[in-house]
Amino acid sequence: MSNKRRRQQGLTIVELVMFIVIVGVAAAGIIQVMNLTSRGNTDPIRRKQAMLIAEAYMDEVQQAQFTACDPADANASTATNSALAPANAANPGLYCAADATIERWGPEANNVRPFDNVNDYVTNNYVQGTPVRAFANAAGVDTDVAGVPLGAGLGNVPLTGYTTTLALRNVALDSVQASDTLEITITVNYGVNESVVLQGYRTRYEPRAL
Repeated sequence: MSNKRRRQQGLTIVELVMFIVIVGVAAAGIIQVMNLTSRGNTDPIRRKQAMLIAEAYMDEVQQAQFTACDPADANASTATNSALAPANAANPGLYCAADATIERWGPEANNVRPFDNVNDYVTNNYVQGTPVRAFANAAGVDTDVAGVPLGAGLGNVPLTGYTTTLALRNVALDSVQASDTLEITITVNYGVNESVVLQGYRTRYEPRAL
């Protein structure tokens, strides 16, 4: 019969401490991934809503006229210049008939959404490229063309936490000169430093397209 003692198997204190440290680091990483995944599961919903809002406003703006003169102007269907005809103009019909109906930045008096010209969606003396709250009411809430807060018509649950801005600027597009092309940028902000940006273009059609 042998008197040799069987060597005991197990972990040393150092090994146990190292094991705890490794497991702790791994657990912290897993928890962080789970937090990111949890936040990511809700963000797509709000992002999708923000994209739908941007698309709806883009459709509204692009459906407006983009003419040299207000549609109420006598020469709106023929004018290609946003100005009055000079005294020696060979064809006065290519200019606006009245100063009050020359299309400039900002809406004409008593104009309401949906505006009859893209330029009307921004403010008077507008600086090109500057974002403005073109779709908000006096309380700063984005609304539809009827002035109803977004989402209020869907079970009377308004979409809160979204703010939309519009920016316009003339840009040359292929063979179309800058004065006949508008770049439309719609930005919908939501959450913390989250936004959706949608860009489109509107070219000046043949005036007779009115």
